[in-house]
Order: sequence, then C-alpha cells, then structure tokens
Amino acid sequence: MYYVSTRDGRSRPERVEFEEVLLRGLAPDGGLYLPNQWPSLSENEWRALRGRPYVEVAARMIAPFLGETLSSARLTTILAETYAGFDDARVAPLRELASGLWLLELFHGPTLAFKDYALQLVGRLFDEALTRRRGRVTIIGATSGDTGSAAIEAIRDRAAADIFILYPEGRISAVQRRQMTTVPSANVHAIAIAGSFDDCQDLVKAMFADGPFRAAHHLSAVNSINWARIVTQTVYYAYAALALGAPNKPIGFTVPTGNFGNVYAAHVARMMGLPIGDLVIATNQNDILARFFNDGAMSLRPVEPSLSPSMDVQVSSNFERLLYDLKGRDGTAVADAMVRFRKEGTMPVTASELAEARKLFTAYSFDDAETIDEIARTWRDRGVMLDPHSAVGVAAARDHLATHGGKGPMVSLATAHPAKFPDAIERAVGVRPALPPHLSDLMERPERTVRLPNSVAAVEDYIHRRARPLREVAA
Repeated sequence: MYYVSTRDGRSRPERVEFEEVLLRGLAPDGGLYLPNQWPSLSENEWRALRGRPYVEVAARMIAPFLGETLSSARLTTILAETYAGFDDARVAPLRELASGLWLLELFHGPTLAFKDYALQLVGRLFDEALTRRRGRVTIIGATSGDTGSAAIEAIRDRAAADIFILYPEGRISAVQRRQMTTVPSANVHAIAIAGSFDDCQDLVKAMFADGPFRAAHHLSAVNSINWARIVTQTVYYAYAALALGAPNKPIGFTVPTGNFGNVYAAHVARMMGLPIGDLVIATNQNDILARFFNDGAMSLRPVEPSLSPSMDVQVSSNFERLLYDLKGRDGTAVADAMVRFRKEGTMPVTASELAEARKLFTAYSFDDAETIDEIARTWRDRGVMLDPHSAVGVAAARDHLATHGGKGPMVSLATAHPAKFPDAIERAVGVRPALPPHLSDLMERPERTVRLPNSVAAVEDYIHRRARPLREVAA
C-alpha cells in the first residue's frame, strides 16, 4: 500500500508511505493523498465482524491502509486507548427514529462531535510517528466549528506538536468557539479570522504552498485533507451497517456534510466492499454539493451564515478525491480542473463524469426554516433532540425515503450534540439543552484567542513568532 497525490500527473508519480502522508497532510503539489488501490473485505470477512466491539472493527478497517507503520497489536492498543474515554460503551450507538430510519449518534467523544472519532486517534498516531522520528510538527487547520475543538483536544499538551486553528470570527456557535479558546495549553493557539470558513481553508492551503515556510515549521494538517482523517471515519459506517444486517443486505446512509470528507469516508467503505445502498448528501443553504449532483454545475457562491455553521462551506476540498477517480486517476487533468475552478468559479466536468458521480451519490439541501421544522418534528414525535446539522441529515433521509424508497435500512448521522447549538434548539423546541458535566462550566472559563485579518502574511508571521523550535521541544 502506498499513496499518490491527486495532482501528480507524472507517468511515475511519487509513492508515499502512510506515515509520511499522516505527517505531511497535504501533498507538496497541493493535491490530496489517495491510496494506489482499494483494499477489500470478502462477505465472510464482513460477516465475521458482526457483533464485534467498535475497536475490533476499527482495527480491521484501518490496518490495510497503514502498511508496515504499526503492528496489529500496537494498533489495537492505540484504538482501545482512543475510545476508552467515550461516554457510551458502544462508542457509536444506533437509535431507531422510525420504521427503516435510524440515527447514528456520533457525539459521544470529548468534544461532542463526530470529528472526535478520527482526531482522537490521529493525535495518538502523530505521537507514535514523532516519537519514533524524534521530530516535531506545527499543525495548522481551519474549522467551520467542530474540527478545531476536536483537533485541539487531541493535540493539547503534546510535547512534539504545536497547533494553530483558524476559525471564521462570528460564524460559529459560542460553545464551539469556547471549546477552542478556553484551552490553556501552551501549545494551543486559536485564531479568529475576519472572513468565512472558505477563507480560513484557503489560508491553510496557501501556507502549505509556501515551501520555505512549510519546511521551516514542519507543517502538518488535521483537516479532512489529511488522509488519516478519512480512513478513520470509515469505521463507524461499517460498525452501523454490520449492526443492521450487512453484509446480507445493503444499508443506506444520509450524511450532513459541507467539505465532503465525511460522506467520502462512506464511499471509501463502499469501495472496500461494504454493501452500502443509497448514499445521500445533506447540505444547508450553502448547497454547492447539492447543486452539483442535482443541476450538474459546481459553481462558487458567497457563503451564507446559517444555523448549521459546520456546513457553511462553498469549496468542498475532499471532492477532489472523488474527481481524481472520475477523471481516471489522471493527476494532470485534476490539477487543471482545480486551477480552472478557482479561477473561473465553476468545476469543469464532462457529461460522463457527472453521470458516474450521480450513480454514487444523491443530494438534498435545506434552509434554516426547514432545519428548525425538523428539530421540532423529531422532538415532538420521538422525544429526540437533534442539533441543526443532524436535523438537516434527518430531513434529507425522510425526503429520500419518501421519494425513492430504500434498498434497506437508512442511517442518518447525528454529527454533534445538541448542546453545542443551544440557541437553535431553544428556538425550535423551547428547551435549552445542557452541556455534559465535563463542560458544564464552559461558559465561565476565560478565553484566549487572537484576531487576525484574512492575510497569509499576517497568519504566517503570527505562527513564526509562536511555534516552538525543534531544540526547545527536544529540551
């Protein structure tokens, strides 16, 4: 198993091992890493995993992508440590919402969002690699709300890493912001950017494209541009599907997503042989993905603030990974398409590429009013409280089942705890959800953040002055 960049068009592209992919995050040419082949499990291998603990399913799913990086025993130990602190013994429990419709609860980690399922493991993998190499990294990331807090929780107080998270000022919930800005660890830096999430994401990519800066600070990434994030997220799809009868029958999934990473992880599980039926994308009014799959045009529009801020995205970075396969793994074609997309505002795809994409995914979009309606409906009918992102997913699942039926059970992902968005929940149901005990005093904790302009030079200067040099970390 080795990895190649989605933009490497050479006849003999660079081959990279998993550990290097983990530490680099983004390829030097600006592309995203993908494995040279998809490992697959037979029906009997899937069947053998039914009823097994989450950690065991994770070990089987992740191991093929690691190559010789970790032994099977060491991987299992790290996974057990990762998920031991989650507040439900099942790690990712299922809840039935209606006949044929299930909710997969992915908010039982320390920061109450699905990002914990990958990032708590990724933090430990960084530690393993850096300890072995006696090295350090400066981790930079952009967040639309949940990635930042999960990444900070995973990296805080680790000796061989500093972490700088960029977030759009005023465009995330107060809980999401405070989960980043109240962490007192010296290696943690939360940066409010005057702009949107897409602006933050562009700043991160620009810093990676700055060769001298990247080399000087040993830059790495925790966004879903890092392949380690994607492969780790495949696990909960397999775990849920096996619980509901796979591989004997296909299981559908509805995924609220903005950056395409979470739903792409489901696609990876499908490429590994997991019998996934319908794969439904759910977006808010920032509907670039829905417009692509429904109207055939991926075109940029300004980001609109919404009640589901983690999906306030118009540049879905992980779509590039799908595009790579749609274009026959032609790195030159992908690189050209991405340049045109950023220059002209529209993604160039052929009719055959669009047709192939539509075979793989279906998409729906919902605005804030519809999101509030779904929160209220699910609370009234089932006594289940949904955060706004999860509500968008359930609304899409209901519409899809009503119009297309289903090839089997449909699972909608609950991607965050409702207490992360108390204002929206109170508006919808008249009840203000309480934070769990370990975060009960969050709103009283002192904040520590810095506000910077939407400027690569300003952000690089800030990081340059605060990232610890290698000799200081080693000491």
